Amino acid sequence: MKYNLIQKIESSAFIVTIFLILYVLIYNLFHYDPINGYDGIQHHAYVQNFLNLYVPGKTIYPSANFTSEFFSPPLPYILPAFVNEICKMYFPFENILETCQDIYSFVNIIFQSLIYLCLLFLYMKIVKLSFKNKKLINISVLLIIGLLTVNYKAIAMLRAETYIIFLNGFLLYRFLVLINKSFSYNKRDIFLFGTTIGLMALSRQWAFLLFPAYFLIYFIIKKEYKLNYLKFLVITFFIGFLISSWFYIGLFIEYGSFTTFNQDSAPFSLKSQPLSFYIPIGDELHMLFTKPIRPYFKNQFLPTLYADLWGDYWGYFSFTSLALDIGRNQMMIGDYLARVNIVSLFPTFLLILGFKNSFKSLKIKEKLKIDYFNSYLVLASLFSLFGFLWFLISYPSGDGDTNKGIYIIQLFHLLGLMAVLFLEKIKKNNKKIYLGISLTLFIIFLHNLSAMMSHFPQIELFTKSLK
Repeated sequence: MKYNLIQKIESSAFIVTIFLILYVLIYNLFHYDPINGYDGIQHHAYVQNFLNLYVPGKTIYPSANFTSEFFSPPLPYILPAFVNEICKMYFPFENILETCQDIYSFVNIIFQSLIYLCLLFLYMKIVKLSFKNKKLINISVLLIIGLLTVNYKAIAMLRAETYIIFLNGFLLYRFLVLINKSFSYNKRDIFLFGTTIGLMALSRQWAFLLFPAYFLIYFIIKKEYKLNYLKFLVITFFIGFLISSWFYIGLFIEYGSFTTFNQDSAPFSLKSQPLSFYIPIGDELHMLFTKPIRPYFKNQFLPTLYADLWGDYWGYFSFTSLALDIGRNQMMIGDYLARVNIVSLFPTFLLILGFKNSFKSLKIKEKLKIDYFNSYLVLASLFSLFGFLWFLISYPSGDGDTNKGIYIIQLFHLLGLMAVLFLEKIKKNNKKIYLGISLTLFIIFLHNLSAMMSHFPQIELFTKSLK
């Protein structure tokens, strides 16, 4: 197949897909209220009490009195808190608290949508750098990463995970730049890498699962790189420590633990979870492809995570059990999400193949530079997966309500990036197969589009406030 024809097909598909992504982001901006998100009330309480939490002498009460999310780092709340304080200070609305909440929620979704678009751009730069491709536009990034339904839930909610995947995308790009320079670095590299590490640590504790893999890479790189790389890690992670440690030291002073949580942990034991948590069993398992919404296959790790990745198992986005009176298409959404889970077997299989392809890099003795990057992606994804499992085992829940796709969205982005690199490898070897896979992904994207969109009436943010 002629290269020019492939370019035209890719360019057309790129324009259509980016338009669809923009449409979904704008649609959710006007049709979703973050108060309906996971622990939405508590996240809003964090924003509204931000000054009480962080201004010295503002209050004598512990932070846990203001919000059960007191253990969460502050970075994702700074922007909405700033907008909230400006709103209360300068705008004479009648229902000031409710109106300002609507406004900062609106602004926050816009900002998170923008950094998500920047993240897609960063992934394209990673692909360009990986394959020494002069062309920046990359349809495989949109079709694989953009297909993850969990993205649009994270963006619409008042949460930290969008910050983590964006900052991690930037860190991955800087790491690939470092690899391509044979691990030589300058002050700019140190500043960007170290600052990003610090900001990730101030976003959400899940980010710490991404850090150990950088140190493990030390043991697999060539001997001539080791000293330089070790110095780089020590300096940059020390900068990250300086930027973020104040928050964790504050938790230790106030609660006696650097990793305090709003639940008591159980002694770590695999027996803390039932056998059905680890091995999907039971009469309800077929509901994964017939009615993948709670309470079916309750507290089963993989089925729940799969249903929440591609659909909306917990019902906080495309529908919600908290507001059945205003949600739309409640009776049909379960059947539609079942079809979403069925067709999403194809991209799931592609994620697995991408992981398998990158895993080969760990076993290669004479590694190329791209093998170091692939090795990091594999190690970071394994740390994220098993770290999340450790969390679920340490904080067991009867209905498994801590097992949500958003919590570990970084894992799916790592897998997605490996799948993108794998698909680009196929493109080099067999363009017809590449186009066939891309076309299939595009059709699935169209089918799953509704799962990415809120099913609530339009939120008239400003008109209702100004009446």
